[in-house]
Amino acid sequence: MAEIEIKASTWRLVEVGRVVLFLNGPHTGRLATIVEIIDHKRALVDGPSSKSKAAVPRHAISLANVTLTPIVIPKLPRAAGTGAVAKAWEKEGIEEKWDQSAWAKKRIQKERRAALTDFERFKVMRLRKQVGCSALQEDTSESGKDI
Repeated sequence: MAEIEIKASTWRLVEVGRVVLFLNGPHTGRLATIVEIIDHKRALVDGPSSKSKAAVPRHAISLANVTLTPIVIPKLPRAAGTGAVAKAWEKEGIEEKWDQSAWAKKRIQKERRAALTDFERFKVMRLRKQVGCSALQEDTSESGKDI
């Protein structure tokens, strides 16, 4: 008989303890964790944070308004209170994990680029051209050709 290889899915499942990122609404860009699954389209979330502007109050949210992150708080009990969620959040270092992720770094860079003025965009363009030219000159100097 043929051997069948069974492996776990790599999907991000909607589960209690899963950290979510708000895509729109009053809490856009903030993190929260799923505390309870209400139905197939809604979940109860709570987002304790050490930063007061990043905290998300406990409320029901449509899953269409959030995206699931790969970060999970393991063994978080269903319908855990705000205090228990805050302790688990700090213990797991969720904000530090998020800040170190490539996803968060890209979001910060995108926000920074969007806030640039016209002149600052021009300076970025000139610096990028300068770096490209210097790299090209190094490549040609190694091969012994002149530009």
